Amino acid sequence: MWLRRLGFALAVLVLAGAAALAETRVALVIGNAGYTALPPLKNPVVDAGDIADSLRRLGFTVTLGTDLGRDAMTKTIAQFETEAAQADVSLFYYAGHGFQIDARNYLLPVDAALAGPQDVARWAVPLDAATAGLAGGPGVHLVFLDACRDNPLRGLGDPERVAEPDGLARVGDAAGFLYVFATQPDNVAYDGLGRNSYFAAALLAHLETPGQDVASTLIAVRRDVLAATGGKQIPWENSSLTREFAFVPGDESAPLDTLLWQVASAAGDPALAEIYRDRFPDGAHAGEAAAFLRTAPAARSLDRPLAPSLADALWEVARRLRLRALVEAYLARDPEGRHAADASQMLATLPPDDAETPERLCERLATHPRDATASIAGVPFAALEGHARAAIAACGKAAAAHPEAPHFTALLARATAAAGDMTAAERLYRDAAGRGDVRAMNSLGQLVEEKDPVAAIRWYERAAEGGGADGAINLAVALRAGTIVPRDDRRAVALLQAAADDGSAIATYNLGVLAQDGVAPGGDPAALAFFRRAISLGEPRGNLAAAFLLEHGEGVAHDPAATAAYLLAGSASDGGEAQAAICDNPLAWSPETVRIMQDRLARRGLYDGPLDGRIGPRLVEALDLWRMGGMLARG
Repeated sequence: MWLRRLGFALAVLVLAGAAALAETRVALVIGNAGYTALPPLKNPVVDAGDIADSLRRLGFTVTLGTDLGRDAMTKTIAQFETEAAQADVSLFYYAGHGFQIDARNYLLPVDAALAGPQDVARWAVPLDAATAGLAGGPGVHLVFLDACRDNPLRGLGDPERVAEPDGLARVGDAAGFLYVFATQPDNVAYDGLGRNSYFAAALLAHLETPGQDVASTLIAVRRDVLAATGGKQIPWENSSLTREFAFVPGDESAPLDTLLWQVASAAGDPALAEIYRDRFPDGAHAGEAAAFLRTAPAARSLDRPLAPSLADALWEVARRLRLRALVEAYLARDPEGRHAADASQMLATLPPDDAETPERLCERLATHPRDATASIAGVPFAALEGHARAAIAACGKAAAAHPEAPHFTALLARATAAAGDMTAAERLYRDAAGRGDVRAMNSLGQLVEEKDPVAAIRWYERAAEGGGADGAINLAVALRAGTIVPRDDRRAVALLQAAADDGSAIATYNLGVLAQDGVAPGGDPAALAFFRRAISLGEPRGNLAAAFLLEHGEGVAHDPAATAAYLLAGSASDGGEAQAAICDNPLAWSPETVRIMQDRLARRGLYDGPLDGRIGPRLVEALDLWRMGGMLARG
């Protein structure tokens, strides 16, 4: 079983087109920021506008209200409930001040004048009153609340209310509802430091992902917010949905880095290859992009339009990554295309490249690769070493300006370590870890592991308790090794399972490996499920692992068609392991599996040899073409 030690997950490489939505979708989006008697908020109005735009692209009929007074807010909500009563899907998004009293949640209009708890009934809008009219209806009801700021009643006259928790309380027991909170109950969510709040930015990055059920969308949102805030903010949801729902029905698309590389390669476009290199410096195709740029012409004429499949793929990457350079690239290459209006609208919402604040620069220069989000690329340590001084300058300013955000101190610590000052880096990591940053906890454990392995274990434990997947993985590795702490396979599996439940692709993949090896329960059938899940979470090597189990697994039905699909997916999206496994180990794959691959590549116009189930030079060449843009260029 040669593959069992490869230690490899990602998404099925089927580009989803825009699904025709037969269902009726309505949404009410409210952003309240300009409060007259309370502290104004930075992001809600902009967040609401951007969310409304995204929902319109997703087929929702949207009512947008910003800076609503109480009368306008209650009237707008009542109208929405009437519209939603007959809709298949209703969505209510609120950004603004919100609080709880006696475990009941309230949303605040901008004209609210709260001198104390006695004013709540007059001014605040109870959340349950806003959603009561939807209960009992046949549709799916989605409620998004980016409203968990500090309790505005704290200290206003009633000493019994001083201890009232911040944030919003747990709610929801009616069937058909999904409540999504920007942060966990009784906790505070933060305004973002850029255009959008952390929660809205993550939601915008994942709402339009093809083929992703809403539960998977929210896992991706939670993962991004946790990474962007160092674990200080963790979105939370409560679901009583009675059926599955996806914002974009259909098949999952290819991973974003693979889609972008396929477009750049198929179009022979150096500018797109440069964007790939900048956004995915550690991506599966980074080496190929670098090689392409060394030999490609300096510029490409834009008077030749992209093929429709390439234009659609480029727009999908641009709208999901929300990178200005990519949106501009799409408009330059397809100015009259069917997505041009949406692209122009999105471009107006994205900050210009020269509007880089210390906070944005710090994140761009120093973010850890495992903390990469849709809009922030991770930076390998070796690359950070090359610009450590610039990162230290930016992160130092950001950390000083935002003492409430230990995340910037953790990034400053990483930049300081890259500059070679490990003593100062450890001090900064301890500062950030002491203020709750889970990335700092894990990094501190790695920094001290050699000199004080017991202390490292304590830091991994704290990171795992705070929701840090890497802390859980490192602790699981230590428990499996049994050298620093007693071996405990059961706890190691539990730690990996918790990290997997929170959306860690690596933890999910490792569970598959442990299931194969008999350490985690379920054997090969469970391993296959883990590998498939890891694929959907973004680990491309899982394709090869899944293919091997479908070809040779014990207790897993032999499935040549699925095996071929996973091998092709891996060949296009991983670091070259799947293609090597096909070409260097021809006897590992059945003739039927190979014949299906040959047929699928032939249908794309990439393979012109016989459908004989044998791996030869023509199939090797076809796989090269498949990886270098052939997935999108034809068919």
